[in-house]
Amino acid sequence: MRKYLTIAVIAIAASCTNPEAKTVTLKDSSATTAASDSTANVKLKNDTVQNIYNGYESLKNALVGTNYKAAQAAAGTLHTTLATFKGCESTAVTADKIAKAKDIAAQRAAFTSLSSDLIAMFKHADLAEGTIYVQHCPMANKGDGGDWLASAKKIENPYYGDEMMDCGAVVEEIKATK
Repeated sequence: MRKYLTIAVIAIAASCTNPEAKTVTLKDSSATTAASDSTANVKLKNDTVQNIYNGYESLKNALVGTNYKAAQAAAGTLHTTLATFKGCESTAVTADKIAKAKDIAAQRAAFTSLSSDLIAMFKHADLAEGTIYVQHCPMANKGDGGDWLASAKKIENPYYGDEMMDCGAVVEEIKATK
């Protein structure tokens, strides 16, 4: 048994150095729950915008946890919220694309476009308290890079999950105006 465990550890370590390697990693759902608790630190003045942010964070955390079903559900909820908010109709279509994606790789690919739209939105949103971090992974999307929003400064990469959890950096902070 120890021999097989050693071989599995070596195989996982080797696959993490190859960005083209596709693996599915199961993650304890309590880790995703803990990450989503940090959303409470961000308060927006508009309730609908707050719901959009919370939905986005749920989706991002599901992708961090490589949880296809949770990402599908979160994207569906986000789609509904975005569709009712004036000016976000095309972003709602992207969320729907994530909800209907056939696998986690397709969800992550569409997440790039969704994140770009929502980063622009939250840069102009009325933040009451907390900080929203814009984070960037240069290796996402086959080296084209990808951005995302987070409620915590700690990097938890939604494009790679456990394959490269801490790949990325904070590139901007959106803070509440006083």
